[in-house]
Amino acid sequence: QIQVVESGGGVVQAGGSLRLSCTASGLTFGAYSWAWFRQAPGTERQFVAGINKVGRTDYTDSVKDRFTISRDNAKSMVYLQMNTVAPEDTAVYYCAGRHQLSSVVVAKGRRDYGDWGQGTQVIVSS
Repeated sequence: QIQVVESGGGVVQAGGSLRLSCTASGLTFGAYSWAWFRQAPGTERQFVAGINKVGRTDYTDSVKDRFTISRDNAKSMVYLQMNTVAPEDTAVYYCAGRHQLSSVVVAKGRRDYGDWGQGTQVIVSS
């Protein structure tokens, strides 16, 4: 009965901002690391941003100055604040969880995460 659901996608103009949200049920949210991946047409699904159990974050280089991942364990929510978006940010964005007792680094591989949402589409118009 584990379910991960993203929301907040849509169409946004280049240079604008968008906030994606993710909530999960059927698991202990605070015991998981969470990450955002994205997949553009014709590309592999790739890591965008991650946050571990104690709040350590990491980003792929192309978004590190523009995106911010955060979490609110009390609300079982993880967010991706996307600022200064560009057309190359257009993709389906996926929220993914990784159960772990502890972590030193933020995992960045698709295979590191076992619980995935269905994705939310982000389209950045130029």
